[in-house]
Formats: sequence, C-alpha cells, structure tokens
Amino acid sequence: MIPFLDLKAINAQYREELITACTRVIDSGWYIAGNALTQFEQEFADYCGTKHAIGVANGLDALVLTLRAWKELGKLKDGDEVIVPANTYIASILAISANDLVPVLVEPELATYNLCPVKTEAAITPKTRAILPVHLYGALADMPAIMDIAERHNLLVLEDAAQAHGAVFDGKKAGNWGHASGFSFYPGKNLGALGDAGAVTTNDDELAETLFALRNYGSHEKYKNLFQGVNSRLDEIQAAMLSVKLKHLDTEIAQRRKVAEAYLKGINNPAVTLPLTLNSSPLTRENHVWHVFVIRCEQREALQQHLLEQGVQTLIHYPIPPHQQQAYPEWNEHSFPMSEQIHQQVLSLPMGPTLSMEDVQKVISAVNGFS
Repeated sequence: MIPFLDLKAINAQYREELITACTRVIDSGWYIAGNALTQFEQEFADYCGTKHAIGVANGLDALVLTLRAWKELGKLKDGDEVIVPANTYIASILAISANDLVPVLVEPELATYNLCPVKTEAAITPKTRAILPVHLYGALADMPAIMDIAERHNLLVLEDAAQAHGAVFDGKKAGNWGHASGFSFYPGKNLGALGDAGAVTTNDDELAETLFALRNYGSHEKYKNLFQGVNSRLDEIQAAMLSVKLKHLDTEIAQRRKVAEAYLKGINNPAVTLPLTLNSSPLTRENHVWHVFVIRCEQREALQQHLLEQGVQTLIHYPIPPHQQQAYPEWNEHSFPMSEQIHQQVLSLPMGPTLSMEDVQKVISAVNGFS
C-alpha cells in the first residue's frame, strides 16, 4: 500500500538530530518558556520575514488568540463581521465564533480553492472588520488583491497559514502578508512537530506583546495579569523538534514540488480535474508548497475505491462543508453551491517528501486506469 503520508519515514530522516535536541531539553531541566522556545520563535520569524513569532499550543489557538488580542486592543468588538472562505476547514470559522465575532462565509474561486477577491469585496458591510483568508492545500491566496481590499476598507487581515509554511508570492512568504498570521505545526503539516503546536507571526509590536501575555494566563510578568488569558504555550520539546525540522523545510518543499510536477504532467484521465497552478511552470512557481495534492472527480467514491484496490491510500479534505456541519445549525439551510461541489468532489493523492518517484508513477497509472 502506498500511504497517503508516511510520517514515520519523514521523521526518521532526522532521528539523531531530533533525539539530540530532545535530550538537550531534558537535560536542561527547563520545559516551559525557555531557550528552545525563544530560539525557535526567532528562527521562524526570520524564516517568514516577520518581526515576531509567538509560539502557542496549536494552530486553532493561533487564530483564536490573535482575534482575542485585537479585541483587547480595541480593534474588534463583539458582533463584528469577519469574512472567511466557505470551503475552509472548520477551525478557521471556530476561531471567529469563539471570539463572539460573526463569520461571513464567502465562496472561493473554483480553480484555486482560495478566497475570491471579487466576492470578498462584494461581501463587505458596515459591520465588516476583518478578512481571514486561508491558504488552502498549501497555495497562497491572492494576497496582493486581498490586502488592497483591506487597505481601501480599513480592515484587518489574519492569514490562516496552517497549510502553507514556506509558500511565497512576489518574494513575500506566507505569514508576512496580513497584519498577523496563524500557523499550525500539527504532525502532518509541511512543518510538523511531534505533537500539537502552533504560532502567530506579525510585524505589529503591540499585538505581539499582547499575544505573549494572553498565551500565558494574561501575564507579562509572573503573578501580574493584564488580561484574562489562557494557557496556550508551545512547550520546549516541541520547539526543539521544530527547530530541527525547520532547517530541512525548504528541501522537503522542493521534493513535494517534484511529486506535484510529476502528477501534473502524468495524470491525463479526463474524469479527473487537476489543481491549477498560477504559473505555467509549476517547478518555478513558489506560491504552492503542496501540503496536499487535491484532484476533483464527479465519481469520487468510485475513484477512491479503485485507487484503494490498486494499493493507493487517499484522503478527503474535506467531506462536509462548514455550513452543513451540526455545529452551525443556523447555516444548514444555506446554499453555497461552489463549496458544496468542492467538498463532494475533492480527493487528496499521496504526497510527501519521502514519496518515491516509483510510487508516484504507480499512483499516476492507477488514476489514469480509472474509468
């Protein structure tokens, strides 16, 4: 069986480095808010090109706490509207709801699966205060257009960059476009920890200071609490693991792009819609880091079963759109046709930096053999 993602093989490449880093933390006797976290935060900020990176417990907290910080700073208030893609993973929307803000679902562009700038601007109302674009599947949204809209309408922009570590558009990386960005380091991400972890990046000093406090019980200084904060700290061992893996991220992205190029060139089944790249040369286009390689097929279940019989494991990202989830019954009768089509047709092929080209060719043959 060709696995969808082989995390064991990915981490085995760096086994000795990871063990050394973990041992260093164990021997230090300091396991929360120590040197390993400070080091990773600086390294990740440098990588993204931002002034600050604030480590938190997970990617959802990165989004929740950023919106919360803007409320503490008086930039948002209860009932404000936040525009978000209708086809995103539900975490993007949960972060908005958790802050007593109002998610406004906007359809994506079918070709890219990312937030449509034209529809985004059309959705702005007097209550709109922020846009939360999601770099879905590893491809940067059209951030120049979105930032232009935000500037003209005086809106905040929070990137959900959970799937796009290292993606670049016009020389600027994911995490350095919006006023702030939330990252996830869930083990399956391109930059994955060995457990849950996340971070916020920003160039805003005041926002960064507020986030540093909010993640630590609302405290800048021990036993002095400025806010009613939470406990959402990226621990020392995960920070140390991430420092090791960050050094290899660009190499892994390059390998993912080779796999994607092979898929794009080799899959020719007319029943399958391939992902659209924003440039005719996917090898040189930096905006996509291929967190997942998503195809569409009207007979998705039949295709998935065919691939399974051919020894190819696939996953669906994601089977149920947010507006049809039980968690949001107020949306269940709403219609978002494009998002519904996407969720009914998408299928993710095996993708990862350790996937052999022999296995890639087997996947291509299996997909082309479906009828």
